Amino acid sequence: MNIISKTNLWLSISAALMIASIVCLAVFGLKLGIDFTGGSLLEINYNVDRPQVSEIRQTVDELGLGTVNIQPIGEYGAIFRLKDVNEQQHQDILNALRTAVQPAETEDVQAEEINVNDKTIVIDDVDASGTAIVNLSADDSKKEVLEELRFDSVGASIGQELKEKSFYAAIIVLILIVAYIAYSFKKVSKPVASWKYGIAAIVALFHDVLIVLGVFALLGKYMGVEIDTAFVAAVLTVLGYSVNDTIVVFDRIRENLPKSEKDFAGTVNDSLIQTFGRSINTSFTTLLVLLALLFWGGSTIHYFVLALVIGIASGTYSSIFLASPLLVAWEKWSRK
Repeated sequence: MNIISKTNLWLSISAALMIASIVCLAVFGLKLGIDFTGGSLLEINYNVDRPQVSEIRQTVDELGLGTVNIQPIGEYGAIFRLKDVNEQQHQDILNALRTAVQPAETEDVQAEEINVNDKTIVIDDVDASGTAIVNLSADDSKKEVLEELRFDSVGASIGQELKEKSFYAAIIVLILIVAYIAYSFKKVSKPVASWKYGIAAIVALFHDVLIVLGVFALLGKYMGVEIDTAFVAAVLTVLGYSVNDTIVVFDRIRENLPKSEKDFAGTVNDSLIQTFGRSINTSFTTLLVLLALLFWGGSTIHYFVLALVIGIASGTYSSIFLASPLLVAWEKWSRK
């Protein structure tokens, strides 16, 4: 297996993926969640047939809360995105939604049969005609028509602060990675300078993060998926995982350079072959766990796990087919 012999192919594939991701980001952008924009998010699940979105909107509009984005989820769920609201307004929304689907109360009910879902009722009296009189309290006649699954509220200033901190965190991580790799490979100065290992690793990381961002730009456009602080955590995790894979390969190159009789390209190819199985097996094991969480882990962590799956798959590719071939290409260009 000669991976390095197809360096131009691997670099072309990576370039195409990066360009496609940049286009998606430029055209669609990322759909920021309330963690970054500020506002409130309410997720509910109806225990009865969910009203039409137009009916739900009419109910909420009567509260005078401004623009409210309503997104149906599944058959019974709904997510509301609106301006930052206080606890009283939060409860007003829930009460209005409950009232809109509550059955009307009646004082007298006449029926040949009453279905009480296999529960026992107490007959208070029987009138002269033999009709049973049953007293149903308001609590008995009403069931919980909806349940609240989630409520998050973030002020606009806090959202802006989180956005800035997330950006700075990513920049600091990248700087530390370059510094660490340059220091670790300081004794490897020929035929490629140690700092070039750091730059190659950063290009690979940029490739991985860009692909994740591009996919989520598409998901935001066509599925309304928003990014939040959990997404930032997933991206930082991808950075750490990907650079670890890349360093393993680079470290093997460093070990092989002094004792190899081959040129730089041949030594790099041997190093890739030696670490190929480890990289694939490690990533495959990790992805098995993540895929289980993706399909059965619940909606709360679904897109967090999806970002990890995309990032780790991309990171495995870049550590083998991008970072090392880039070093070889750089070494060839420097000799011209």
